[in-house]
Amino acid sequence: MSRIWVGTDCGKTHHHTLVLDSEGNTLLSRRVANDEPELLQLLGDALDLADGAPVTWALDMAGGEPGLLIALLVNHGQELVYIPGLAVNRATDSYRGQGKTDARDARVIADQARMRRDLQPIKPGDEETVELRLLTERRVDLVTDRTRTTNRLKALLTSMFPALERALSIDNTGPLILLTGYQTPAAIRRAGTSRLTTWLRNRKVRGAQALAAAAVEAAERQHTAVTGEKAIAKMVHTLAKEVMALNEKIAETDKLIEGRFREHKLAEVIESVPGIGTVLGAEFLAAVGSSLDAFPTPDRLAAFAGLAPAPRDSGKVSGNLHRPQRYHRRLQRVFYTSALISIQRDPNSRTFYDRKRAEGKRHVQAVLALARRRVNVIWALIRDRRCYHVTPPVTHAA
Repeated sequence: MSRIWVGTDCGKTHHHTLVLDSEGNTLLSRRVANDEPELLQLLGDALDLADGAPVTWALDMAGGEPGLLIALLVNHGQELVYIPGLAVNRATDSYRGQGKTDARDARVIADQARMRRDLQPIKPGDEETVELRLLTERRVDLVTDRTRTTNRLKALLTSMFPALERALSIDNTGPLILLTGYQTPAAIRRAGTSRLTTWLRNRKVRGAQALAAAAVEAAERQHTAVTGEKAIAKMVHTLAKEVMALNEKIAETDKLIEGRFREHKLAEVIESVPGIGTVLGAEFLAAVGSSLDAFPTPDRLAAFAGLAPAPRDSGKVSGNLHRPQRYHRRLQRVFYTSALISIQRDPNSRTFYDRKRAEGKRHVQAVLALARRRVNVIWALIRDRRCYHVTPPVTHAA
């Protein structure tokens, strides 16, 4: 028998797998539990059907729920390819039938793998990359929680004590400590500047006197208690504590990321690029991996990061470029953020940015153009295993 294709619609507790031969005939269709004995049985049955012929396994997820299945297939030397769920959904419309079932999705996945040659192979990440991915994902979750809690805190404080919300920068630790002890205008007025300064200094708050003076000044501007002030004050106290706890967790995670990142063989090369620190460097490795095997050219890496515009021509319209719909958003953030920072730190980046602005590009467009240029730089540095050296740009005399 010639090659067979195994399509798997992945799920949390069960996967549905369907096997096709080279003619598109169904050889096997089975719902299998996400447990090792059942998955090994499925692997054995698929290899029996192949009878020594090559087997290609296609999945609609490259990690997460099918992690055990991927590990088993890799350990047994199987070829894996990834077809995104969006591509599966779009391809489904061209197949007969109206309903959506796991079996039908598995057939679409297998058939697409049979017909297409542009699917990305699934390669397991090394331990360092996997750990960095877990740590950076954890950090993203913590930052999201902190942003949501901070916004809620600001909204509550504005509803009760708007002058204090305007006077404080709640993103800093000092104002948060203040809110754990004093929330209402009356309480701050009773404490007074001197007592409030002492209270803050005992808690090692920097700029305690200026912070206390700003809080008392805000309290003098409001002598009216809003409805529900007592309940709001308690909630403000609770939310301030939560933000402080999240700040500590983020700081701890940053230390773990830094330690793990600096142990990586590419850490020195990546961190030498202006604008890329330990966190952005870790996110880069988590997205790309420890090598550039999946990106033989910088153009492929730029396309993966969403920095290579995709054409969208129609009729008489040509040269119409748009951002691609599918790209790695966190990797794009790494390049964009680092480009934004490098404008202030790297003279070559500043020169390139100024030139794009002089050409009429808006700020965001110029930064994106710089980010695309930095893809080439980082790709070449990793290929050659050499560090970036900041040198002033060459200027020619008039």
